[in-house]
Amino acid sequence: MNDRSPPDEFADVNEAVGEEWETETTPYERIRHVVAHTYNPVSADAVADGARTAPKTARKHLNTLADEGFVETTPGEHGSTLYRRSPESLVVEQAADILEHISTDELVTRIQEMREQLTEYRSEFGVDSPEELAVNQTNQVFSQTESLQDEIDPETIREWKTLRRNLAFANAALSIGNAEQFVDSDGWSTDDSVSA
Repeated sequence: MNDRSPPDEFADVNEAVGEEWETETTPYERIRHVVAHTYNPVSADAVADGARTAPKTARKHLNTLADEGFVETTPGEHGSTLYRRSPESLVVEQAADILEHISTDELVTRIQEMREQLTEYRSEFGVDSPEELAVNQTNQVFSQTESLQDEIDPETIREWKTLRRNLAFANAALSIGNAEQFVDSDGWSTDDSVSA
């Protein structure tokens, strides 16, 4: 058994990295980073701890992020406010990432392919959603009638849910991309000769 302790300079790497992060970023940046990974409601104190700042500073920046739509607030115990990342901000982030890596034409093609795959799932299983498929499968198992247990792999349900989520992200990206093209092409007409 090795009884040697690590050298002093490696004794608290996390603290050293945290201190470096604190010096190289603003409280706002750290708070935004912490909230970007917060999907369950937490207090401003918890965000402040993670962002290495004061709770008062965290509250100020969390309220700004809420005004921007990046953070969602919910009432906590004793009149407190809890904060978490808004689902809408995640969709916008995913859509922007898609637009950065995929052309609009390719995106349209992929959306069509995903829609076709969803139609295939609906036809194959005779239900409109993976949730409905899971409920039907559970009901058939409990009723001891012919079981879909052997026919439907849980992975199929996960794949269907993932496909549906990816289609939603792709549609959001296409909408954002089309809006950007509209604005970029000076879609706002100021020509008085255009009739209504």
